[in-house]
Amino acid sequence: MKGRSELLVKSLGILYPIILLFGFYITINGHITPGGGFQGGAIISSIFIIQYIINPEQKVTLAKLQKIEKILFTCILHIVILYVLRLNGSSNKLINEIYLITMNILIATKVYCGLSIIFFRFVLFESR
Repeated sequence: MKGRSELLVKSLGILYPIILLFGFYITINGHITPGGGFQGGAIISSIFIIQYIINPEQKVTLAKLQKIEKILFTCILHIVILYVLRLNGSSNKLINEIYLITMNILIATKVYCGLSIIFFRFVLFESR
């Protein structure tokens, strides 16, 4: 790790699991508290930036992130359509909570992929 600050690497290594846990907390409890999929995904995507700061030689494939993002988008659309058609105004609290938590997780993962793609493009392609 030539040219890297040892203090930066150690402190980011300590913050990494804390940020990950906080992002998961915001995502999972988004249906109860302020937060949700977008905010949790943005927090979790900061881990990608930390990984790049610690180890910029790490290879990340843009095609893989884009493919995952497309699959998640179709999953989100299908789940919403199935939920609306299946329950059509039902007030089952357990099913509603499961639906909201599932959507928060899918949206967080999609936002993570999207923001990571944006960061990946700016750093690797636009900096040339």
